[in-house]
Amino acid sequence: MKVVLPDNSELELPEGATGLDAARAIGARLAEQAVLVRSNGSVQDLRLPLHDGQHVRFLTTRDTGDPDALAVLRHSSAHLLAEAVRRLYPGVRVAIGPPIDNGFYYDFEFPEPIGEGDLAKIEDEVRRELAEGREWSREEISRDEARGRFEREREPYKVELVETAEGDISLYTQGDFTDLCRGPHLQNSKPIKAFKLTGLAGAYWRGNEHNTQLTRIYGTAFYSQADLDAYLERLEQARARDHRKLGVQLDLFHLEEISPGSPFWHPKGMVIFNELEAMRRRENARRGYLEVKTPLIYDKVLWERSGHWEKFRENMFLIPEDDHLFAIKPMNCPGHMVLFADKLRSYRELPLRYAEAAPLHRNEPSGSLHGLTRVRHVTQDDAHIFCTREQIEDEIFACLDYAKWIYDLFDLESDFELSTRPDNKLGTDEEWDFTEGALKSALERRRLEYTVNEGDGAFYGPKIDLHMKDSLGRSWQMGTIQLDSQQPGRLNCRYVGADNSEHVPYVIHRALMGSFERFVGILTEHYAGAFPFWLAPVQIRTLPVGESHRGAAHDLAGRLNGCRVEVDDSDDTVGKRIRNAEIEKIPFVVVYGDKESEDALAIREHGGEQTTLSLEEFRAKLATLVPWQAGAEPSLTS
Repeated sequence: MKVVLPDNSELELPEGATGLDAARAIGARLAEQAVLVRSNGSVQDLRLPLHDGQHVRFLTTRDTGDPDALAVLRHSSAHLLAEAVRRLYPGVRVAIGPPIDNGFYYDFEFPEPIGEGDLAKIEDEVRRELAEGREWSREEISRDEARGRFEREREPYKVELVETAEGDISLYTQGDFTDLCRGPHLQNSKPIKAFKLTGLAGAYWRGNEHNTQLTRIYGTAFYSQADLDAYLERLEQARARDHRKLGVQLDLFHLEEISPGSPFWHPKGMVIFNELEAMRRRENARRGYLEVKTPLIYDKVLWERSGHWEKFRENMFLIPEDDHLFAIKPMNCPGHMVLFADKLRSYRELPLRYAEAAPLHRNEPSGSLHGLTRVRHVTQDDAHIFCTREQIEDEIFACLDYAKWIYDLFDLESDFELSTRPDNKLGTDEEWDFTEGALKSALERRRLEYTVNEGDGAFYGPKIDLHMKDSLGRSWQMGTIQLDSQQPGRLNCRYVGADNSEHVPYVIHRALMGSFERFVGILTEHYAGAFPFWLAPVQIRTLPVGESHRGAAHDLAGRLNGCRVEVDDSDDTVGKRIRNAEIEKIPFVVVYGDKESEDALAIREHGGEQTTLSLEEFRAKLATLVPWQAGAEPSLTS
């Protein structure tokens, strides 16, 4: 057989040759350094056979920044962790240990609880394994053999995984540890040059809160110590920026067990929330959206008609009443379609753009809740665009441009991901062919690079997910643009076309910030709490030097009308009051003493820069810091 190399040359191999055989045929150095085969966008263990005509590329220990090369390194590191835990804690039961973004984890059921202090001991044991050296071997066995093996080893989680596994059963062994695993894995442990355990958490088996709570050990690994050091530095910065910590420090919000996953917004936090809401309303109005308000609670009948009862019921909060069952809405789309279907529409009314930032409630598992970024009380910047088939592309373009405007406003880099039909989809393949093609065409005609996430679309239609990178280079999934050809017909949405016949509209579901809660959490970490001037809860603080200057400081605050201004006329020293304002990350501090006047104000910016400006010059400077007053709107084509 022959395989095709990246330069399109062909390599002839014996039938059944593996990726490692192919690497050896090319050269000993490649065979030694190879960690993985990449073929047609997917990855393959070096130990698996290749097939005739297969396109192959070898990832090696030189591909230190490649996500797939890092994933296989971290997957193998997770198995080293499991081996170490098994040796140190007899009787421990082993669950699963996958690679994840920035590292890996492994879940265990320990005979006795462990704490953060135990991580150093476990890490030392892994380092001993690395010093000894480990090699991975792969074998395939029957389901009965695998079940019997793990029953004898008293590994109930592995037995359950065997029972539910699809396809062949494969095992990987290194040292004295054998794991049920599909791979891929490294050839040996030599490429693991840097290893670090990073934390502990609780995790329910298979994410179900009714199952046993396991102990999840997190870690990371790299091909070099320098890469690990850089990552740990970023991690330290991330801890300092943690929105849960800054939310309390800056008096923005707090969380209570009395209402899990539902933030209590403090006055300063509500300033940020309301500024985002004001921006949403203003920019929606500019773009032809109509504000609507729909109920929070609907009869089960509506959710059955929309398709959500079958697909989303487990995430709904239910309210029984006599012979009816109601649900608090987890999304706005069915309500907006009921609103549209209130009467027969004309094609002349389309596109019709409904917008609503209503509170939504989703019954997220308690173990997954995390500050503002994973909540049960969700406020989306939601909109639904009812349009004809011919209007779809222009409306998608407008949504993409709107998204670009928002992300540029916050200095967030954007990436695009096209998510295609899931297994539980509604509708025919022909309908999905059209809706997927429409989103793909819009991305390509806008010359936007994108990745494809097969099978991750909504049950009613494909979507473009918008991923943002913050100031630490972390990626967040925020906005989404979805094209729906299923719910409108199920909920009796109709319009009369130019042909005087009734038609079902298409609906574009669109949320660009995603949710205000999550967005505020991300922005808090992105800016490390130092919000841009227009968003800052307190924009200016005036500091009278002495008691005789208090009147002038208050008068100045009044003359800066339109800004959020505080006067700190406490008895603390000026230096301490300046430090307090710096800790609170207030954009501007104006110190008012004997030398200051309307013509000469002593102004300190957050971070320490000092200037002297007149009141009018200061006002002019502030006007440049409000984006919709200061500049033109960017777009994806500008």
